[in-house]
Amino acid sequence: MSENSAERIGGWLIAPLAWLLVALLSATLAVFLYAGSLISPQTLPALRALSSGNMILWGLSFLFAAAMWYYTFWLTVAFFKRRALVPKHYIIWLLISVLLAVKAFAFSPVSDALALRQLLFPLLAAALLVPYFKRSARVKRTFVNP
Repeated sequence: MSENSAERIGGWLIAPLAWLLVALLSATLAVFLYAGSLISPQTLPALRALSSGNMILWGLSFLFAAAMWYYTFWLTVAFFKRRALVPKHYIIWLLISVLLAVKAFAFSPVSDALALRQLLFPLLAAALLVPYFKRSARVKRTFVNP
């Protein structure tokens, strides 16, 4: 291996990559559920029956789910290409995931135990992976492509 080539993705970087791939799968399913409700003949009348405020909130949720899917997809591709901007964007992506979990914890009509479980994993991932991406020599040697 020459001095200028980047290291391969391996070691502890497999865990953040796995987390990213699972999140991409989850975001894909969420977008499909939103899209399915738009084309389903049973749910479309129910959506039209919503008040304008709730319809706007539903539309914003759909747009945000689509934007999060795109950002996760883009970050996954950049991760595999070992782009230099991955560490910064991975940290941003983790913080957005924590914010979404906090939003779900605060505003969703689900039990506190379920919301707390959904909040636990993004918090744990951010607590472990943010320092790793900031300080790891392996991360600095791996993500060097422009």
